[in-house]
Amino acid sequence: MSRTGPTDDGDELLTRLGALTAQARAQAEMQRSRVELAIALQRGMLPRDLPVARRLHLAVRYTPACQGLNVGGDWYDAFTLGDGRIGLAIGDVQGHNIEAAAFMGQVRAGLRALASVTGEPGEVLARTNDLLLSLGSDLFATCTFMRLDPCAGVLESARAGHLPCVWATADGKSGVTEDEGGPPLGVQAGMPYPVTRYELTTGSVFVLLTDGVVEGPSVRLEEGLDQVTRLAGIAAVAGMDVDALAAAVIKGAERVGHDDDAAVLVVGLDGPDAQP
Repeated sequence: MSRTGPTDDGDELLTRLGALTAQARAQAEMQRSRVELAIALQRGMLPRDLPVARRLHLAVRYTPACQGLNVGGDWYDAFTLGDGRIGLAIGDVQGHNIEAAAFMGQVRAGLRALASVTGEPGEVLARTNDLLLSLGSDLFATCTFMRLDPCAGVLESARAGHLPCVWATADGKSGVTEDEGGPPLGVQAGMPYPVTRYELTTGSVFVLLTDGVVEGPSVRLEEGLDQVTRLAGIAAVAGMDVDALAAAVIKGAERVGHDDDAAVLVVGLDGPDAQP
């Protein structure tokens, strides 16, 4: 009686298991490479330096998702406009992959280019929206764009489907902005984006952020925004450095219960006699 059958079957099974293991390892390596590429794309497209102006203090924090497919397209930006005012932006691209990270670069570049032509926030978003639609992408992005005059303390803001901002003043007042806003960029052509004007007082702060900081399975959006509002209020009253406030806000991303990009941009204003 032959006894080679079971041995042959065992060898064949081991061979198949080895092939499946190698295939799974190759797929995992490919996914790791895609995540690393997406993170490199994101970091390479974020500004290396922040603008400097009298009275103005800026601080940023950015944490990319590093697990699974959740690397997406959150970004922030800050740059000096032709008239000396400061352009500020923060946004989030739909999706979590290399394509989302690349699309984020297109949105950021489009915003910068159009802001050099017209710094009016509503018009910048409207033109960027039409530009993205002309590219024919299936992706869309939420965004807040602001134009700040640090000397006058005037901040003009327009939103495209993005989270509201958090504000606080040195006299103990704080809250969440209630401007009207418009739809996300890249959804529908010819959309208007209303502009809201704010007067910043000495010691006041504005916090721009993405939903990875304040919303997730463990934290509702309202709860997350309330937490940031409390932090901003404490910081403004205590005269806390904007960098410390940005660090405290990004720490909240650990509480939301999911792995997502998180970006924070904090704007602070000194008194009229302050030096840069």
